[in-house]
Amino acid sequence: MHEAAHHIIDLYERHAQTWDRVRSRRLVEQSWLDRFRQAMPIAAGDVLDVGCGCAEPVAAYLIDAGHAVCGIDSSTAMITLCRQRFPQHAWHVADMRQLALNRRYAGILAWDSFFHLTPDDQRRMFPIFQAHAQPGAALMFTSGTAHGVALGSFEGETLYHASLDHGEYNALLNAHGFSVVEQIIEDPECGGHTIWLAVFG
Repeated sequence: MHEAAHHIIDLYERHAQTWDRVRSRRLVEQSWLDRFRQAMPIAAGDVLDVGCGCAEPVAAYLIDAGHAVCGIDSSTAMITLCRQRFPQHAWHVADMRQLALNRRYAGILAWDSFFHLTPDDQRRMFPIFQAHAQPGAALMFTSGTAHGVALGSFEGETLYHASLDHGEYNALLNAHGFSVVEQIIEDPECGGHTIWLAVFG
């Protein structure tokens, strides 16, 4: 495993204020967030935002649309910003790899977060998604385009990303009760994101 995988949590904690400042508020994700919302079993269902960052712009959009959001992130600094901005919603400092909230949600979102995990940790996330999904729940996450590791940079430090093969994502989703609704590789309308939208049950 690449050494940079061990430093993701610390990197985001140390650079939380910078990340918040440079994170675009232009919501290129809106069309996919709308599809995610439409795939939920109930209108304005509760959403679990896994790796919520500083809550803007993604969680903010969902909140404005009437959803109760539970956001989790490993960065205390980022969760502090979430609580300041949206105090009526639930925000928890937590490592997604050990997540056990003992409740289920109509929507589970892991946008630009899940792909920071190693391949083995990504595989172990699917039972966690399953444990937090109510019947009919929508699950949406972003991934890479093929199996492997991609190293980026933030504030001059190495930023780790990884992906499984798309066939394996399909198999893991199916094995844990999810069916793919839509999947696109490098959507040009969404900043080149590779996106998975699935429903549970």
